[in-house]
Order: sequence, then C-alpha cells, then structure tokens
Amino acid sequence: MLIAWALVALLLLALFGLLAGRWRSVHAVVYSGAFIACILLLLSGLHHLGGPAGAEPALVLPFGLPWVQAHFRLDNLSALFMVVVNLSGAACSAFGIGYSAHLPSPRRVTPFFPLFLFGMNSVLLADDAFMFLVAWEFMSLASWLLVLADHHEAENRRAATVYLCMAAFGTFCLLPCFGIMAGAEGAYAFADMRTHELTGISSFLVVVLALLGTGSKAGLVPLHAWLPLAHPAAPSHVSALMSGVMTKVAIYGMIRILFDLHGELSWRWGAVVMVIGGITAVMGVLYAIMQDDLKKLLAYSTVENIGVVVIGLGLALAFKGGGETQLAALALVAGLYHVINHSIFKTLLFLSAGAVITATGERSLNKLGGLLNRMPWTGAAALMGAAAISALPPLNGFVSEWLIFQSLFKGPSLPYWAMKFGVPVVGALLALAAALAAACFVRAYGIAFLGRPRSPQAADAGEVTAGMRLTMVVLAALCVVLGAIPVTVADALSAVVQPLTGVQVPVSADLGWPWLSPVSATRGAYSGTVLIMVGLSLFLVSILLVHRLGTRALRRADAWDCGHRENIPETQYTGESFAQPLRRVFGSTVFAAREEVVMPPPGDEAPATHRLRMIDPVWSGIYESLGWTVGKIADQVNRLQFLTVRHYLLMMFTALVFLLLVVAVRQQ
Repeated sequence: MLIAWALVALLLLALFGLLAGRWRSVHAVVYSGAFIACILLLLSGLHHLGGPAGAEPALVLPFGLPWVQAHFRLDNLSALFMVVVNLSGAACSAFGIGYSAHLPSPRRVTPFFPLFLFGMNSVLLADDAFMFLVAWEFMSLASWLLVLADHHEAENRRAATVYLCMAAFGTFCLLPCFGIMAGAEGAYAFADMRTHELTGISSFLVVVLALLGTGSKAGLVPLHAWLPLAHPAAPSHVSALMSGVMTKVAIYGMIRILFDLHGELSWRWGAVVMVIGGITAVMGVLYAIMQDDLKKLLAYSTVENIGVVVIGLGLALAFKGGGETQLAALALVAGLYHVINHSIFKTLLFLSAGAVITATGERSLNKLGGLLNRMPWTGAAALMGAAAISALPPLNGFVSEWLIFQSLFKGPSLPYWAMKFGVPVVGALLALAAALAAACFVRAYGIAFLGRPRSPQAADAGEVTAGMRLTMVVLAALCVVLGAIPVTVADALSAVVQPLTGVQVPVSADLGWPWLSPVSATRGAYSGTVLIMVGLSLFLVSILLVHRLGTRALRRADAWDCGHRENIPETQYTGESFAQPLRRVFGSTVFAAREEVVMPPPGDEAPATHRLRMIDPVWSGIYESLGWTVGKIADQVNRLQFLTVRHYLLMMFTALVFLLLVVAVRQQ
C-alpha cells in the first residue's frame, strides 16, 4: 500500500508541476516531494528484499488487457532494483532542488522528472507483459521529453530524435519477444509464461529479441548510439538518472526474461552474451578516453560499465547452462553488485559534472582546470567517484569487478572448448577495460580539477549550494561503505539470485565475515573492511610520526611550472595531449584516427595547424548507412503520391488479384 501511495504521489507531483509552472517555488516543492516518494519506495524495497519465495506482495487491478487484467508483484529481484532506482532517484531529486534554478528552461524539466521516476518503478512492479511494455514506453517517453527540454539547440533536437528512434526499436523487439513467450493462448501474465516451455526457433527468437530490446536501452555496442547524444542534451540530474538508473532498468528486463521467464538456456548463449559484454566494455572505454566533453565522456563510460555487468550475466548463463549452479550464482551476484555500484558512482559523477557546469557554464575539459581549489567539496566527491569507477580498492567498484574476475577464473572448468578459449579472451578484455578506465578518469579529473584554470569561467568558479554538496558527499560516502562491507552486500544479493539459479552462494563460507572468499580461502579472499582499517591505521601512524619527529619549520616555494614562470594555462597538458599515446595505439585502428600537421616554412607568418580526424565506426558503418537506405526507400515510396488515376487503379487491381491468389492457395 505504501508503494502505491508513493507512485500516486509522483503522478500528482507531475500534475502539480504542469499546473503551477509559473509559481516561483514549484520546482522546490516538486523535487522535495519526489525526494520523499523515492525514500518511501527505497525503504519498501529494502523491507521486502530477501523475503521468502511465495510471500511476495502482489496486486491485480481490473484494467489492462481484458482477459489478463493488470498484474503487479514485488519479488526479490524487483525489490533490489527498486532500491537501486530510488536511491539514485532520491539523490537526483535532492540535487535538483538547487540545480533547477540554473536550468535555461526549468518548466520543461520539473513536471516530467517525477513521471520518469514513476515509469521506472512501474517497470519493476509489472507482472504481465502488457503492463511491462506500457510502463517501458512511459519511461521512454518521459525521458525523451527531458532530453528535449532545451529544444532550442539543434544538437539537442537531434539527440532526442535518435533517442526516440532507439527507444521505439527496443519496444518493437520486446513486443514480439513477449508475444512468443505468451504463446498461442495469449497468456501474457508472467506466472503463465514461466510454465510455457520454449524450444527451437521460438527459444532462439526470444533470446535475440530480448538482447536487442533491452540492450538498446542499456547501451550495448552497437546499440549505444543514443547515449553520447542524449546525456549531454539532458540536464545533469536527469543524465544521472538515465545513465545510473534507466540503463539498470534495462538490465532488470534482461535478467527477468533470460533468467526468470525463459527457463533453461544453453551455455552457448552465455558465451555469446559474455563476448558481447567484453566488446562493449572495451569499446565504451575507448570511446570515453577520446572525449573532450565531460558529460559525453561519462556517457561512454556507462557503455563500458554496462559491458562489465553483461560479462557477469553471460558467465552466469553459461555456468547455469553447464550445470554449475554454484558458480552461476556467484557470477550473477557479481553482476548485480556492479549494478548497485555503478548506479551510485555514476550518479555521483554526473551530479559532480552538473556542479561544474553550474559553477563554470562549461563542459569542455580544455576550458576547465584548477577547480579543486575553488570547489573543494565537489572536487573531493568527484575524486571519490573517479577512484570508485576506476576500480581502486577499497572502494565499491573494485569489489564487484574482483568478483567478476573470480567467476572468470572458474570459466575454463566447464567442459566446453569454446569456454576454455573464450573466457581468457574475455578476461583480457575486462582487464584492458579496467586499465583504460583508470587512465580515462585520471585524465578527466586531472584536466578538470587540477592544474591552473584554462578559462576565465574556471578561474571565477565557486562552490555550489549546500544541498547539492551534501548530496554528492552522501553518494561518495556510499562508495566507501559498499566497499567496506562487501560480505554483507553479497550475502543480501545471494538471496536475490537464489530463485533464479536454485542455489544461494556462500560468499564468506570459508573464512567468515568480513572476508569475501567465494571460491576458496587459499586462492581468492578479500576484505574491504580490513583494508580500510589497515589504511586508516597507517595514515594515523604517519601523521603521528610526522608531527612528533618532523620539523615545524615552514618553507615556501613556487609550484612546479613546467619550465615556465609565466602564468600561461596553455603550457599545461590538455585532454588531447593526455590521450594522444592511447589514441595512437588504439584509435588509429578502431577509430581510423589521422593527424595532419601543417608547419609553414621559415619566414611565413601563417600559423601552424594541427588537425585530428576520427570516425565512429558504429555510427558510420551502421546508422549512417541505415539512414541513407531508409531515405532512398522513402524517396521511392514518396513517388506514389504523384501517380495518375490509371496507375492507382492498376495498383488496386494488382493487389486484389494477389489477395485472391493467396486465398486460393490457402484453401487448397
């Protein structure tokens, strides 16, 4: 009942935002109400998380399809993702109270923000295909309106168009996917789908359509084209929801179909999904490391982390299909742990980017710099998020990636040559993605927050409001907490995966709390709690020794100035120069990067020029070609508007003859 009231409150807040749009305090009221609703939904998810199977709260309402009605249910999987959605939703709502005042068109954002939250929560609660797809479309349309908020910019209109096309494509794939699972009887309730056995071509189509439908929303390569366009176009607190949360709702849909509704899958599908995840992770971070736009960089980083999650899901499918249910549970726990972690540190990083944009009005890395001195709270929180997304211990990002590696190490134990050869390749891709992610965020944080200001806007920057700072500090603290108590979190996730895999993995059975030892006490164990305690102890001892034994004399000297005493920001490293070695290693092949340097001869006063040309192989190879083909077909179809009456009559006669032939053949 509490969940229903919270969802109704979100709808009422959206209506209030539309009707009272000119009232000065409407934005604070709507975001404060959304914050309270998200807290209630978060507490409800936590309350039902880990509950016994068969005791899930369910509700059937008299609308929807006439013979199906509307089914809603909150099981362990839904409760977990409800926690993920509403934790970030509460943070973005709190951040939006102060951030909305800096938006160019806040009235185009505020009413649709609670609608977006309502849509995502409705997807998680839906227990039949019709309500799932209605909520899925509701979520897509609400987020599309938010992307289109600043519609005066041509780039934003293009981003909204691409996003809407990809959202329609995803729903177009999910519709027949659920139709096949429902069967000829039209059993669209999820409980009926679980009893419907899929074989042969039906099973194949369901998996392919599910991967396309949910993968387009999650951002799997090559279906990621909308992310780097939509995230910079949307306001930062909306980008945080889309990247940190909406992509996880897509992961929820993937898990719900492949692990719950479909039934048993062959290990081969797990191998395919695992490879897709590895390619997505590497391609995403390679895209990210080449970007100058801060929000576009974070969007591509989301592609990388979705790839990491999908590696875990693919491993779980492979282990489950191969009969290794214990390892399947471990891999699924690792994937879900990374879902939680990414939702937190990516929300933190997008909100930090929003704080930077609020203070400077700039998104380009080459126009920032020196912000740590001017925005110490934002800089410290962003540093925590950058360290977490780089998988540095003892933060939360390290734990989930470490668990995925532990699962990968057991992959060759399956008696299939494809897994014996494929798992080491995917492991190498994951290791490469992790290393490049660290380089990417060293570059992003160093260019944006360290050094000297590269523009007057960065030099004049100041800290954001107390509410915005507090939101970022809370998320940064959660990065530490989830890294410090990994056993507690993994045990809770074990209860979530038990209905999906049939077993509950003992993540600390060998050594006990606080040691993670899911595989073996002798071959793999980790404790974030112990690591933090040891680190704090060494830190305190170092401070004590310095203060007791060190000198109190003070010496002042100029900071290292790269050999230039003048205060010239151009003498610093830029984002392009930092990425140049990696671009020359990877970009020349993957992105066809080419550099052109024109150096005038002596005596010529023309300036030297340096041009860099890169292509997006996915966009140019798939989407541009597809757009050209659709345009050509549309041109041909458009000619039908200008035919004569005789041609129209001939077309009608031809169609009639064709239909009569079809009827005659079917009667025989």
